Amino acid sequence: MFLEFLIAALLGIIAGIFTGLIPGIHINLVSILLVSLSAFLMDFVSLPSLGVFIISMAIAHTFLNVLPAIFLGAPDADTALGVLPGHKLLLQGKGYEAVKLTVVGSLLSLILAISLIPFLIIIAPKVYETLQPYIGWILLAVVIYMISAEKGLDKKFWAFTVFLMAGILGILVLTMSNLKQPLFPMLSGLFGISMLIVSLSNKVEIPKQHITDTIKIPKFENFRALIAATFSGSFISFFPGLGPAQAAILGSNIIGRLSTYTFLILIGGIDTVNMAVSLVSLYAIDKARNGAVLAIREILVTIDLNTLILFLAIALLVGGIATFLTLFLTKFFVKLVEKVNYQYLGLSVILLITILVFYFSSWLGLLILLVSTAIGIVPNIVNVKRSHSMGCLMLPVILFFVL
Repeated sequence: MFLEFLIAALLGIIAGIFTGLIPGIHINLVSILLVSLSAFLMDFVSLPSLGVFIISMAIAHTFLNVLPAIFLGAPDADTALGVLPGHKLLLQGKGYEAVKLTVVGSLLSLILAISLIPFLIIIAPKVYETLQPYIGWILLAVVIYMISAEKGLDKKFWAFTVFLMAGILGILVLTMSNLKQPLFPMLSGLFGISMLIVSLSNKVEIPKQHITDTIKIPKFENFRALIAATFSGSFISFFPGLGPAQAAILGSNIIGRLSTYTFLILIGGIDTVNMAVSLVSLYAIDKARNGAVLAIREILVTIDLNTLILFLAIALLVGGIATFLTLFLTKFFVKLVEKVNYQYLGLSVILLITILVFYFSSWLGLLILLVSTAIGIVPNIVNVKRSHSMGCLMLPVILFFVL
């Protein structure tokens, strides 16, 4: 049985490499496929092994999905906010550092979260029952704070306008039942192509990239980011409609201003913690809060304490392997961007994203991509934070809870 679990974990890591590196291919797609094939696969492997495969794939994915976000400007819902500071460091010759910071955040936050899980199991049901009616109002307060933090009435107005435009777009897109992969064209336009267009118009060139072994960050700053990642990543694991993007905004506003370095630690940590603690949510309150855990629930129906411990041990093992794997692959990406002309690379990525959007979502997806790109350029023109574009996800969630 141990050997079977180990093979399942290794195969899951390989699957996580592909889902993490290829834009538009998400772990939810693979998880759904596994659910549909589970009746057939159970003749060859045990059901817990399928769970091990899904967890391994999901954890590896949270480490690797930052690579296309930072180097190619092709984010998913979990890495959208990481594109901006990550690309900023890339243009300073620090692309490797950007990825390394997210990896450090992922691994250390995962260790911290797992060490707190006995405590989470005890308090989770009570916290869930207490806060469930107020989630929408909490998020609304965060949005008001974000907008009011902009300096001057003009910037506050434009911040609200960007949030509202993105929010209306998000409501329209997420209610289109016939649209496959609705988040991919919307987030690629708001945070990917719009950023690439701005960079190309400014004739940006990627400088020589530096591979650094050590990154100096004040210990207190590092600790703040890890605490914020663990808290907010755990928080969203228990409530529907919330994801890493909302958690990043929530966490960064709770603990105050973060530097570019510490924000990347926060982004990396939240995604991984959310995936691991979602297993606790399934065990403690019988709720599945993401596609991977939902697939595990469909396959296993429920999980006992021994299964939870097995999955968390696998998550820790995969996290360690994925750390080294991500840093190794990052060196390949660094060499790639150094050899390729940035103008050609940027145009190629825009073309690739456009083709993928058309493949997954047809002409409607291209229309969404066009509109979201236009909205994504506005923050750069009016000089407000791009994070207001996360209204595309936050406004629908707020309305879901409040109305």
